[in-house]
Amino acid sequence: MEERPEMELISIPATPRASTPETQTPSGQRSPRQLGKEGKSSSAWTPTSFISPRFLSPIGTPMKRVLINMKGYLEEVGHLTKLNPQDAWLPITESRNGNAHYAAFHNLNAGVGFQALVLPVAFAFLGWSWGILSLTIAYCWQLYTLWILVQLHEAVPGKRYNRYVELAEAAFGERLGVWLALFPTVYLSAGTATALILIGGETMKLFFQIVCGPLCSSNPLTTVEWYLVFTSLCIVLSQLPNLNSIAGLSLIGAVTAITYSTMVWVLSVSQQRPPPISYEPLSMPSFTASAFSVMNALGIVAFAFRGHNLVLEIQATMPSTFKHPAHVPMWRGAKVAYFFIAMCLFPVAIGGFWAYGNLMPSGGILNALYAFHSHDIPRGLLAITFLLVVFNCLSSFQIYSMPVFDSFEASYTSRTNRPCSIWVRSGFRVFYGFVNFFIGVALPFLSSLAGLLGGLTLPVTFAYPCFMWVLIKKPTKYSFNWYFNWILGWLGIAFSLAFSIGGIWSIVNSGLKLKFFKPN
Repeated sequence: MEERPEMELISIPATPRASTPETQTPSGQRSPRQLGKEGKSSSAWTPTSFISPRFLSPIGTPMKRVLINMKGYLEEVGHLTKLNPQDAWLPITESRNGNAHYAAFHNLNAGVGFQALVLPVAFAFLGWSWGILSLTIAYCWQLYTLWILVQLHEAVPGKRYNRYVELAEAAFGERLGVWLALFPTVYLSAGTATALILIGGETMKLFFQIVCGPLCSSNPLTTVEWYLVFTSLCIVLSQLPNLNSIAGLSLIGAVTAITYSTMVWVLSVSQQRPPPISYEPLSMPSFTASAFSVMNALGIVAFAFRGHNLVLEIQATMPSTFKHPAHVPMWRGAKVAYFFIAMCLFPVAIGGFWAYGNLMPSGGILNALYAFHSHDIPRGLLAITFLLVVFNCLSSFQIYSMPVFDSFEASYTSRTNRPCSIWVRSGFRVFYGFVNFFIGVALPFLSSLAGLLGGLTLPVTFAYPCFMWVLIKKPTKYSFNWYFNWILGWLGIAFSLAFSIGGIWSIVNSGLKLKFFKPN
């Protein structure tokens, strides 16, 4: 029998992972995978779905090794995202090395701050039952809409919605999305910056009075001059280039917010309550005035949960691949942040109202602590509390101003087709800081401003995310998910209108009091 020659086994080395053609942005990010003809990508298909064990079984070992290497590469690259080269020039998307820790720092810095200090003011108009109920409902509601925004950041494969306005354009259409989202988000950022200048300047004045005492009472700075000092410090810190570069400031802001929130309510509760204290809601001369006051108080509660206009921007600073999507570390950091936010807001609101009742001044619990217990608490402890508030306000100013800086620079780069120089960038930020300073001088009514801000910007947190979920995710019509989100969205719009009217009435009422009140 004739012997057959043995076939030589040719050893084929594993082919290195070949790189696919892709566009590189100035920041070094990979370009996106192209979508299908209809602009959609099937959720059932992934870049490696065809490389299954069943597919690999009839293939020889060398070829299988090549395909496995290719599978690993595709999983590492993931769904390639369409990136605008202009993003590499803008403050929000200039750096994409964020992580869960950065997300926790930014969310804490944005979620805890001076708005917690005015929550007891809302309780003075709402009372115990309605105050706690409204605060609890608002917290659960905003936590749900936060989850929606995190999930919608990459709802369409190959596309990242890096800014709140971009997601609104995708959901409502280009023109309607800009009209609905641009004004409230910019107004929320600028209004929060103005309120931070007010509370920061006033707190610096109180800190100076405590530390210096009667020695410096001969020629002290006026309140407006303290606003100017605080604004100048904010402008100096705002020269940091992008959102990731202020992660250290956000950490400082988060730590100081947690610390002073705890100190304020603990110091208030530990002191003897004022004798004429009462927990009955403040009475107004007419039913109309009472209704407007309650709506303004609910607007203050809504304003306590501002920060959703920054969720997509924070998530945009993270790298994202098919194997490691950005929503995983973002949601992990957000859960930690909002646990601490609840640990700050609820004790301040409940403890502050218990300590001062309806004697709470319009400036909030910090003003009440200074007015009622400045002689009972050691000066050093009181000074540290006020200094922590100043540090937190300086840190919060940076993160809330970043979307406005991004809008300024986006307009500049789209017209000139080149990145902003350091002088142009600095000019934008100096201009923005002093505009907020002049607004703060013209509207020095913190609690009234908080109610109006809460009403006008409430859709950003409570309404628009629900509408976006229905329009982008398209749940089954008339299902529970469909009804639930539509009802929440329209409730948010109705509350926004009511709270805005209450805030406007409160500002007008405060202005009339300042104009016509004459001391005896």
